[in-house]
Amino acid sequence: MMNTAKIVGIVLIVIGVAAGYVGLNRVADSTKEINFLGLKIDASNESGQMQGFLYIGAAAALLAGGLYTLKKSN
Repeated sequence: MMNTAKIVGIVLIVIGVAAGYVGLNRVADSTKEINFLGLKIDASNESGQMQGFLYIGAAAALLAGGLYTLKKSN
């Protein structure tokens, strides 16, 4: 039977991957550049980008915590 530390580590890794996916999509959706008659128009949503980067940072922390927990449980 798996011990609790391994289960917690796996759950942290899964949540970290999901948060990273959401963060990358949020950054991509918030970054838009339009070329109109030779002019570049930047229509970026800085608030959405910041949220995306926060998700990515949280994802990195969750992944690191999950990997650390898994290694420690062995």
